[in-house]
Amino acid sequence: MQPQRYIAHMDLDSFFVSVEVLNDPSLKGKPVIVGGSRDRGVVTTCSYEARKFGVRSAMPMKKAMQLCPHALLVRGTRGEYSRYSRMVTEIIAAKAPLFEKASIDEFYIDLTGMDKFFNPFQWTIDLRNEIIEKTGLPISFGLASNKMVAKIATDEAKPNGYLFVEPGMEQQFLAPLPVNKFSGVGDATHEVLKEMGIFTIQQLSETDPAILEKRMGKYGADLHRKSFGIHHGEVHPYHEAKSISTENTFEENKIDLEFLLAELVRMTEKVAYELRQDEKLTGCIAVKIRYPDFETTSKQTTIDYTFRDDELIPVAIDLFHKLYRNGQPVRLLGVRLSELTNHAIQGSLFDDAEKKNNLYKAIDSVKNQFGKGLLQKARTVKK
Repeated sequence: MQPQRYIAHMDLDSFFVSVEVLNDPSLKGKPVIVGGSRDRGVVTTCSYEARKFGVRSAMPMKKAMQLCPHALLVRGTRGEYSRYSRMVTEIIAAKAPLFEKASIDEFYIDLTGMDKFFNPFQWTIDLRNEIIEKTGLPISFGLASNKMVAKIATDEAKPNGYLFVEPGMEQQFLAPLPVNKFSGVGDATHEVLKEMGIFTIQQLSETDPAILEKRMGKYGADLHRKSFGIHHGEVHPYHEAKSISTENTFEENKIDLEFLLAELVRMTEKVAYELRQDEKLTGCIAVKIRYPDFETTSKQTTIDYTFRDDELIPVAIDLFHKLYRNGQPVRLLGVRLSELTNHAIQGSLFDDAEKKNNLYKAIDSVKNQFGKGLLQKARTVKK
């Protein structure tokens, strides 16, 4: 007999806004929008007070300010977001038997089997209270028998609350909710379901799955299963050691500093590209050097979460200079990105961020279509 599953989903409420409020208490209780410039920026996130006026993340800033002209616009302090995310991760890592960091501000915790020793609901309440006490951040959670229901429960518990969907009550909990509560039901799918007369999850559960599959393919049948609260997704263990790396052992030992720096830039560009393809952000970068006598040395540093070459390369070069023994030939050079997490910073935190993100999308598109070596930094081109 399988043990009863208990999965908690924790979400830092309006994370970016909450961090800004901690740094500037005068923002508390006011309509706050975090994002880029008023004319060309995009809303990263907004406070609940701003959401009442229809402001949403990923919305053009110009439209957001039309909807809520009295909102306070904050450009964002990305370094603080990274710092607070790490604080919460460390608290959860010290307590949870198994957890997954789904994004910079979102976590899943698997408490299956632990009900023999403590009440999972009370344990999660205690963890939430500790996070609030140590960080000052509001945090909501949902506890259920699977990841899907736990996440939806968290959404229903917001702001700054919690909800336990007891085992066996999944379908009853979901029934009255709108069908677009399911992840993956975007505007287009929602419109199809509404055309079919399906507005609630209960109506979805009462629809013949064959009809859903005929209209929407396998996804229709999958939605029907979800309407009964069925979901088998696993909590993937979070390991700080998870990384993306590359290294090069030279055929001949290299002493030319310009060559070594060019190679370092090329490798950093390579791992940053792989990072973006995996839709990840990195919070730590390391450089590794091996000398002809096989002595190996490395140095790493934590950084603000990013996926951008222009932010990673200067740090890699700085680490190299701190490591390198001047005038010594090098046998191997390597770069590693770790402390990976999913994309979470949407839109534009700074005036140039949206342009940068679009530039990287264009560069990666060309690389995907014509080969990764087609575009590269000027200093990496061999003369």
